[in-house]
Amino acid sequence: MPVGTRSAVKWATIDQVKEIGSEIMLVNNYHSYLRPGCEVIESFGGLHRFMDVDLPILTDSGGFQVFSLGLGMQTPGWEKLAKVTEEWVHFRSYLDGSKHFFTPESVMDMQYALGGDIIMAFDECAPGGSSHDYARQAMERTHRWAKRSQEQWKSNEEKRKEKWLYPQALFGIIQWVVFDDLRRESCEYIASLDLPGIAIGWLSVGESKDDMYRILDVLAPILPPNKPHYLMGVGTPEDLVEGIARGIDMMDCVLPTRIGRHGEAFSSYGNIKIGWEKYKFSQDKIPMLPGYETQVSRRYSLGYLRHLVNVGEATGWVLLSLHNLEYLLLIAKKSRQAILAGKFEEFRAEFWSVYPKR
Repeated sequence: MPVGTRSAVKWATIDQVKEIGSEIMLVNNYHSYLRPGCEVIESFGGLHRFMDVDLPILTDSGGFQVFSLGLGMQTPGWEKLAKVTEEWVHFRSYLDGSKHFFTPESVMDMQYALGGDIIMAFDECAPGGSSHDYARQAMERTHRWAKRSQEQWKSNEEKRKEKWLYPQALFGIIQWVVFDDLRRESCEYIASLDLPGIAIGWLSVGESKDDMYRILDVLAPILPPNKPHYLMGVGTPEDLVEGIARGIDMMDCVLPTRIGRHGEAFSSYGNIKIGWEKYKFSQDKIPMLPGYETQVSRRYSLGYLRHLVNVGEATGWVLLSLHNLEYLLLIAKKSRQAILAGKFEEFRAEFWSVYPKR
């Protein structure tokens, strides 16, 4: 899912995002709440009308941003930016230091106002290096918050019915960190809530790929087979392939557009730093396996893309961002085709036949 953090995918229009094959996108609740405000977006009729987009939209709860920007970033002169209690999270805006409170109920109401098609329960994102004891406390609090989110969601669904609005699908989030036993316990609890979907949170945020894949291996046999499985915040080509191999259906990440803005491109043979001197005279295209060529890789030479990046021409960042997004969308599309044809392992082997190993 391309990420539209602030109601827009960076360096791409909605039409461009659709043209490369996107069928759903993500918008961030935390950033929408701070600017322009959920009430502003609601006055337009929700995100779809505010953005003029007819794609399904997933809104995350904003929990990751509350904790990562609050606990992970300090600003001189400010106290720690986030404080957790059983009832709520108190945090300061990273923009101006203003005080705010999020509760499971308020986060459900915010996402109700935004009008996303898929919405996320509020969870506590404990630091990756948390002790087992603290990770358990955070997990259990997340489970209580998931139940509170579910109750508020049910209440909001009744309101939506009365207003003839489409239903929203709530996903619970499996926690916690890299402790196998806690992940199993969290999976069992979140699955017991019988929500429309299930998400796996707090992976791909600093732990090794081996740890991430190990946790996914632990969860794969116990994830509800009749629910979509959403791995949050994952967006490298190899992680898409290996995630899908472990039963993941949905993924999102800011990475493809972020590295595009820094002159880096995905390729079938690993990432390429477009600005390197060796590409100055290159008339070759971004190297892709047959069938994985993107609109950008089919058309533009490495020499031209290098020129755009090195002179700071925004067009270069747009093209690389679109290329990176389209490549991930092609991986997802071809994975799905391979699964339906019973040939996923052949697809996986082809990917790794040229892609650099970890």
